[in-house]
Amino acid sequence: MYQSPRRLCSALLQRDAPGLRRPPGPPPPRRLSPTAAPRLQSPRLLAAASAARDVARSCSRTVYPMGNGTSRLYSALAKTLTSSAASQHPEYLVAADPEHVEPIDPKELLEECRAVLHTRPPRFQRDFVALPADCPSSHPPIRVMQWNILAQALGEGKDNFVQCPIEALKWEERKCLILEEILAYQPDILCLQEVDHYFDTFQPLLSRLGYQGTFFPKPWSPCLDVEHNNGPDGCALFFLQNRFKLVNSANIRLTAMTLKTNQVAIAQILECKESSRQLCVAVTHLKARTGWERFRSAQGCDLLQNLQTITQGAKIPLIVCGDFNAEPTEEVYKHFASSSLNLNSAYKLLSADGQSEPPYTTWKIRTSGECRHTLDYIWYSRQALSVRSALDLLTEEQIGPNRLPSFNYPSDHLSLVCDFSFNEEP
Repeated sequence: MYQSPRRLCSALLQRDAPGLRRPPGPPPPRRLSPTAAPRLQSPRLLAAASAARDVARSCSRTVYPMGNGTSRLYSALAKTLTSSAASQHPEYLVAADPEHVEPIDPKELLEECRAVLHTRPPRFQRDFVALPADCPSSHPPIRVMQWNILAQALGEGKDNFVQCPIEALKWEERKCLILEEILAYQPDILCLQEVDHYFDTFQPLLSRLGYQGTFFPKPWSPCLDVEHNNGPDGCALFFLQNRFKLVNSANIRLTAMTLKTNQVAIAQILECKESSRQLCVAVTHLKARTGWERFRSAQGCDLLQNLQTITQGAKIPLIVCGDFNAEPTEEVYKHFASSSLNLNSAYKLLSADGQSEPPYTTWKIRTSGECRHTLDYIWYSRQALSVRSALDLLTEEQIGPNRLPSFNYPSDHLSLVCDFSFNEEP
């Protein structure tokens, strides 16, 4: 028996704060500054999401130290995904069957998110910039969203955002900010990094919004070091099932100098239902930190080799989204820019000369100091695809002196969103 979709989405949203209720009537307006007012929630039945709640609680009770051996690490991963609660509710560990999933109205979910967030400042306004295209398209554009959403365990336990109040990182509200951003732009394809709430939040909710999702966790996720973690973080790829059908999918564990690494990628071939044309979409998250430039370069080369095979030597158009942890001056960026796959970086097109990346895609303040970098990219096949528009970045004034994350914005990375269209086939 399937739960009412409205009840289910409400229960998932208020699972983390079950004692809170929202009075009848329209949701209250978002305030301009955070206050100590009680958080409001939608009065739905909590029982509808008991399965997801059990999975989350069972995962959060245990701390999984990374240790020195791979057996302990893989054991921790297995415990996360095969806990007793999860085994009782296997529907949360497999792809949802679209024929048996009752849809959620995106407007209702957005309304509930905004009710939870009523004490926070309003969302930042960002506009799409229309870009010139070589030729018109007879089909609707394909909207692609790239975003490192910041793993909850890392945000609260490891990343040391010294200017961000701990209250701004509370998951019961931060998840609503993330969902609000996704619902605002309604991507057809969604590529995420640092996802550590896939099974208890994103998969159940997004599947009922019509998405099919795939999750590939890091083998040795740093989230497992954090007390009360929710399991490993990893990459996730979602696409709307009414626009695409899945042709092929590959989970790739990246190598560097023949060694398997802790970084992963997902690559999927999708068939567009309107045009019957195929598209390969990949999402990845390369090794972080200064001093690992050659390591990232090797990981990028490995990913390019895999994509060369998957796209049959660039016969299938390609979009690669990711947090590359690399500035445009690094070797890995140059490998992608000069690849035989003939890729271009979409956000360069927002610059005056069309050749310069944005000044930043992440901006944060840690104990080590202020960090402003361009690390996130959407690469695309320049011969087969055109960028119709791109979402402009937040200004320094919007971001504010305390930088990211904040009460306004849930991650230290900005989301990137582009509208693509197929070029006419010769």
